[in-house]
Amino acid sequence: MPSLDALRAIADVVGVVCQPDKPAGRGLALASPAVKVRAIEIGATVVQPTKLRTGEFGQWARAQNADVALVVAYGRILPKDVLDAPRLGCVNVHASLLPKYRGAAPITWAVVRGEAETGVTLMKLDEGMDTGPTFATVATPLGPEETAGELATRLAELGAAAAREWLPTFVAGACALQAQDESVASAAPILKKEDGRIAFATPAIRVHDHVRGMNPWPGAFTSLRGRILKVILTRRLEGDRPEGRPGSVLIADKSRVVVSCQTGAVELVMVQPEGRRAMTAADWTAGRGVSEGEVLGE
Repeated sequence: MPSLDALRAIADVVGVVCQPDKPAGRGLALASPAVKVRAIEIGATVVQPTKLRTGEFGQWARAQNADVALVVAYGRILPKDVLDAPRLGCVNVHASLLPKYRGAAPITWAVVRGEAETGVTLMKLDEGMDTGPTFATVATPLGPEETAGELATRLAELGAAAAREWLPTFVAGACALQAQDESVASAAPILKKEDGRIAFATPAIRVHDHVRGMNPWPGAFTSLRGRILKVILTRRLEGDRPEGRPGSVLIADKSRVVVSCQTGAVELVMVQPEGRRAMTAADWTAGRGVSEGEVLGE
């Protein structure tokens, strides 16, 4: 966990708070959050509250006598007694350039909406959804082929570096807090499985951005022959002229699979048919998984 390691480099960590262990995998065995695993490795105290609004967790937080709490991708809104527990409150590392993409899934939605730039923001948390005053931002280009998973890895390191640089200044009282501009705020709502469904009746660039934004979760998908087809990677082809009904397979040979969109077309690079392993589109075609003239998404 990059931010935990960064925090250890500049401060005494009195405790690590994370979500409860959850069932995972085919056997549904309890799996620990990655930050818990790292905390145990370094010998830190770990707390995993199931409820935040009973007052019990707030009491624990106050008892730690911490200067500040660093919040990274916790996934829950903190009540006021928790926000006020550290001497200087709670600082959040948010994976967007606030006030854009407030909410649970800023990385995914920035990719899906074709942003050319994103970054991380440090802010002092209030009771709203990522509405607190900010004091540091670090921007980075978002590559046209970069997936949400790849971007998340980069932003985790960028956020850790920002916390290491700016948190001591915040604790020293030398950071100017700046209110967010509500007029340009946008939302990044929590993701659902259905959000992964591909709409081929949109421009090719939108389809391509959707696929890379939904990678790795919830995963972009469509349907063919009555079964789900996961689309893992695509390539946008040049040209804006509509070449066929959206979703229709224009080319399906041993070299590539090309699908028409509202304008332009995309090449399917990596897919996973229902009940099978992930494979290149060429291997999929060789196994008679798709033919020219078929329509995806019907």
